[in-house]
Amino acid sequence: MKTNTRLFGEIEIADDKIVHMEKGIIGFPDLKNFTLIYDEEKEEPDTIMWFQSLDEPQFAMPVIMPNAVIADYDPTINDDLLKPLGELNEDNLYVLVTIKVPEDITKMSINLKAPIIINTDNMKGGQLIVEDDLDVRFPVYEILKKAKEEAEG
Repeated sequence: MKTNTRLFGEIEIADDKIVHMEKGIIGFPDLKNFTLIYDEEKEEPDTIMWFQSLDEPQFAMPVIMPNAVIADYDPTINDDLLKPLGELNEDNLYVLVTIKVPEDITKMSINLKAPIIINTDNMKGGQLIVEDDLDVRFPVYEILKKAKEEAEG
């Protein structure tokens, strides 16, 4: 499928790369189909990526794998919330967190309280609220800056 995007122009998306979010995402319940856009030259997409809506070309939000920032991120999620995604296991579970990038980039943060959970076997996803008392605005600028410097140096 071809789609136009605000940030990336026209892109081709394979059907098996479309994530269906039955309930949309927080604040945007009508946006149900997304794809993940990242630098394919990197072997592991462990840096900032874009969760691009296929329903609204103007909507794309930055996301990152939480383990790239917090090695032991393992939130508690109610099993009833996970059921619509199908059977999840270590091999098909893909977790992302949204990034907030304010005008002052040094105040960049991630939302640990509402991760996006994707079952890569059936490409069903959901943005779910975790039971743990985790930060909605966990600061990440310094962490990402240090990781970038280590990767380059």
